[in-house]
Amino acid sequence: MEESDSEKKMEKENLGPRMDPPLGEQEGSLGWVLPNTAMKKKVLLMGKSGSGKTSMRSIIFANYIARDTRRLGATIDVEHSHVRFLGNLVLNLWDCGGQDTFMENYFTSQRDNIFRNVEVLIYVFDVESRELEKDMHYYQSCLEAILQNSPDAKIFCLVHKMDLVQEDQRDLIFKEREEDLRRLSRPLECSCFRTSIWDETLYKAWSSIVYQLIPNVQQLEMNLRNFAEIIEADEVLLFERATFLVISHYQCKEQRDAHRFEKISNIIKQFKLSCSKLAASFQSMEVRNSNFAAFIDIFTSNTYVMVVMSDPSIRLQSEGVRTPSSPAQSGPAPSARGLRGEDAYGSAESKTFMKASWFVWNRR
Repeated sequence: MEESDSEKKMEKENLGPRMDPPLGEQEGSLGWVLPNTAMKKKVLLMGKSGSGKTSMRSIIFANYIARDTRRLGATIDVEHSHVRFLGNLVLNLWDCGGQDTFMENYFTSQRDNIFRNVEVLIYVFDVESRELEKDMHYYQSCLEAILQNSPDAKIFCLVHKMDLVQEDQRDLIFKEREEDLRRLSRPLECSCFRTSIWDETLYKAWSSIVYQLIPNVQQLEMNLRNFAEIIEADEVLLFERATFLVISHYQCKEQRDAHRFEKISNIIKQFKLSCSKLAASFQSMEVRNSNFAAFIDIFTSNTYVMVVMSDPSIRLQSEGVRTPSSPAQSGPAPSARGLRGEDAYGSAESKTFMKASWFVWNRR
């Protein structure tokens, strides 16, 4: 399945391809949780000048690689961008320049405009800043403005450039900063992440942030769980197509690496960029050894799915969904076309995902 020129252009511009519903479903029915009309969510990205705000935004949403962010200049005042995510969710991202003059204006003459109707505040701290006291002062001023104008906003603090800290000191330094930030944030609550543009930590933080903005995410997770159980997978991950951020997952079997999701996001995103430089498009990937088989493929027009199976004899075909043969689930694999009506297993809860998918799993 090749991406059309218009889809590639939209993805490159961070608008994302148009979201099409699964076969047999009405527009916007995704359990599938995004409505037919676009939903805008205001996201403030703030922090001192040079803290790395624009670099991380460019890597996540504009397909930059880490070394290319060196050519980015300082943000002047507020830079607005509309990032289309999962089809109809639009992140209205306000990247606020961190020079002292701009910061003071945000808290005075621009206060209402900046801090009104905010869904998420992301405050970025340079871990090696020599003006930590001033950083904390600005952060507290942001919290006061948020409390006044958008008291229900979610707060995220990113302790950034952790790659500059000696590895054996990172846990200690981050824990100290996290405790200070949680204390300063009261009565609001904040979630803290350590980040660097040079490793997978950036994807972990932004996946967690975007997760908070997805409407009805519990329904999405329930459907993913049903899908995983039907195909008897060890683990299933759902990625947003353009950013490759993990938006949901379900595991039936304990895994050893707690950071595997963001590592996969980072690796596949880099591979996708390498493909685009060669005028090729990434569609799917299959990895197997004697212990497991893993498959990544397009799931809907706005998502990829990754399925991990313990049985390495499982093979992939692009037809529909089927678990390995069992007495209760024998018979031919249903095709995507055949899933327009009741699915082959009669599971109403899983119908959305079954219709959206185009895998078939067979034992050799």
